[in-house]
Amino acid sequence: MSDRGGEPRALLVVEDDPGLQAQLKWAYDDYRVLIAGDHDAAIDLLRAEEPAVVTLDLGLPPDADGTREGFRLLKAILEMKPDTKVIVVSGHGERASALAAIASGAWDFYQKPIAIEELGLIVRRAFHVHDLEAENARLAGEGANDNRVLGGMITGAPEMLKVARTIERVAGLDVSVMLLGASGTGKELLARGLHEASPRRDGAFVAINCAAIPENLLESELFGHEKGAFTGAVKTTEGKIELAHGGTLFLDEVGDIPLPLQVKLLRFLQERTIERIGGRKPIAVDTRIVCATHRDLDAMIAAGSFRDDLYYRLAEMVVRIPALAERPGDPVLLARHFLHQYAPAMNSGVRGFAPDALQAIDEGRWPGNVRELENRIKRAVIMADGKLVTRDDLDMAAAGDGGEEAYLNLRGAREAADRVAIRRAMTQSEGNISLAAKLLGISRPTLYDLLKQYQMQG
Repeated sequence: MSDRGGEPRALLVVEDDPGLQAQLKWAYDDYRVLIAGDHDAAIDLLRAEEPAVVTLDLGLPPDADGTREGFRLLKAILEMKPDTKVIVVSGHGERASALAAIASGAWDFYQKPIAIEELGLIVRRAFHVHDLEAENARLAGEGANDNRVLGGMITGAPEMLKVARTIERVAGLDVSVMLLGASGTGKELLARGLHEASPRRDGAFVAINCAAIPENLLESELFGHEKGAFTGAVKTTEGKIELAHGGTLFLDEVGDIPLPLQVKLLRFLQERTIERIGGRKPIAVDTRIVCATHRDLDAMIAAGSFRDDLYYRLAEMVVRIPALAERPGDPVLLARHFLHQYAPAMNSGVRGFAPDALQAIDEGRWPGNVRELENRIKRAVIMADGKLVTRDDLDMAAAGDGGEEAYLNLRGAREAADRVAIRRAMTQSEGNISLAAKLLGISRPTLYDLLKQYQMQG
């Protein structure tokens, strides 16, 4: 197995048995086999040769009958070179240790006694996967991202893909759209995506956060003012509605608009004209309104703090945005994106996540949604001492159980749980079916059957 037709590729074999060392070196004569009998020798060869694949016997001196040294070396390898494919070789009856190694980041395992042909197949596959991942990383560096959807949003969750498809369908229709969802779920990103997918894409996209502007200034921000309309109005200023003429106006936190201003906004939606503060003549404006809020507008309407007629004008199409915790697999997907975004500038030594960090991210509830996740990853990148961000760097406690959901029968509940677990395993394993099956505790054929049964892409 040569590298691009040149020198054979380096394969590091960590094994303390001299007989097995000789057997493996003879069996893999198409590789440049590097032999290490202990932790220190393996680290020296890893630094010098940077092999893409390592076979590792967990029983190493001075703990040849245990696994402590093997796990210590596994951790060191992945910290030094996270993309290394480590194949753990375990003795008879040590399957639990091998699975623990997989959970700690090993790529695959093989049980003794060694069958050279079978182990050779695993080694070849490891090199192949390493090459594919290297190519994917190269493409990602060039801007390719298969998980980007509407507006550049990164997701692999069916829940969010459904939202994106819905927004794409209504983008070409000149209707008002209301996005409902918790803070940090990406409502402005989706609103911008809607604008870019609409016939108004060549016009301006103007965003305003209605909750961030004092009540006495919000009217001027939205509708503009004439020179001399009030103290300090030294010139005529167009408002956000007028600035978005021919384009889209995004009203974030529309539930915070005070009642008197709601009346004026309703008049604009009905007549498509505005009057600036201090103005006396109507101005025709062709602006599409997209709005968003995390507040319960139904409760506000019942309490009389939000006009129902304004709601029906704004909510010709309502799209509900799921929270990050309702999008299994997305937290890890987004975490990897944010790490690659911030690490080069903030801590160039960071290359990825340790397994305990991935588990914490995957199981987190994320009440602040994507915004909270982004901030936490940014801080973790800054604080990380090694090449892998750990749970401690994230400052996250062990995650608890997820929320509960009602189902008509046990079959529905089981299917929903299966889908969530499979998506998480596929995300954590980055699409590696073998590793995903091991994380789930099932065989590869069983996982393939489930993917087919639930019509999930493998």
